Amino acid sequence: MQTSVTFKNLDPSESLKSYVMEKLDRFDRFLDNPAVASVVLGVEKFRRIAEINLTSDRLNVVGKEESEDMYSAIDMVLDKLEKQVKKNKQKNKNHRSGAKGLGKTELSQEVVSPVGETPLPIVVKNIEYKPMDVEEAVLLMDIAPENFLVFVNADTGDVNVLYMRNNGDYGLIQPL
Repeated sequence: MQTSVTFKNLDPSESLKSYVMEKLDRFDRFLDNPAVASVVLGVEKFRRIAEINLTSDRLNVVGKEESEDMYSAIDMVLDKLEKQVKKNKQKNKNHRSGAKGLGKTELSQEVVSPVGETPLPIVVKNIEYKPMDVEEAVLLMDIAPENFLVFVNADTGDVNVLYMRNNGDYGLIQPL
């Protein structure tokens, strides 16, 4: 692994550099080669800050931790990065295995966030929709700033969603 260690507001220390290099060796088994690690160790007033950016072919993870002791800050940021790398590897493994679990998904009313992180806000947007045909919805989409439009299909009476596809065409979602 190619590693660069930068000291910010801190005298360069060979012991800190070798400690970081030794600890980063455990990531070689997780990351595709070639991997690059950029480490910034710094001091701000009474805080010791360790920031590490790991980059490989399909992965880029960044971690930053602060503590009263530089060694504990390094350990904490490495633990954080290890969790991120393992999570990403598991996600890639599940993605490559295909959609074996389709149809078994259960919807939950509560949102679960990872431990230690603040929950992400959920944006709820109430919209008014009126009965219209698909052609009218397409015309309305041309002037609307959103990439989708929810409307009641005047022909069927069902709620439909008209959306802009990546290639510029329109897609229509209808209930069965």
